[in-house]
Amino acid sequence: MSIFKKLFNSPKETVSEESSLESENLPLDQIFVKNFIKNSGKFLYSTSLEEVILNISKIVQENSWETITCNDNDLLKLIKSINIKTTDKLTNLHPAFLSCEHLIAENGSILFSSNQLKEHKISELSENFIVYATTSQLVKTKGESLTGIKTRYKGNIPSNISAIKNYNPNNKDEDFMSYGNTNSKNLYLLLFEDL
Repeated sequence: MSIFKKLFNSPKETVSEESSLESENLPLDQIFVKNFIKNSGKFLYSTSLEEVILNISKIVQENSWETITCNDNDLLKLIKSINIKTTDKLTNLHPAFLSCEHLIAENGSILFSSNQLKEHKISELSENFIVYATTSQLVKTKGESLTGIKTRYKGNIPSNISAIKNYNPNNKDEDFMSYGNTNSKNLYLLLFEDL
């Protein structure tokens, strides 16, 4: 500790040091959820596929959606029992029901690639997203997520890798590093316990 810190002993720094120590001691999933909710995300935890289907149904009813976009055959199986029309064409007209590459704990963001988005930019898609993910997709940092993609797809790395970090489309980010970032979405995360 420097001499100035000893002399002036700022209580603000002590609080931030304590909170960062608390965050380091939390399990990865709790760190992610804390950051995700702080960014205005809507989080639904499920321990069975029946719970996932029930949660999707409630989201659809809550928002009065008649059609959703889903281009993943495995996810289509989850919603076949729900009374909703589906389309496989990603547009900005209908809410998107997608999987993702990783959930990044350090900032509560969700990483996508061309495997989910095809050739579309996140900003071109609907304001409403439902994302299905599993606890095994949790990683600590952005670097780990990119390493995970590189390892998983060996030599055939997907393109269009991008993330959503802000889950309130009406929130104006004052950070100049985020200027022009229009990736904010009204996002529901269905996190399935698979570990």
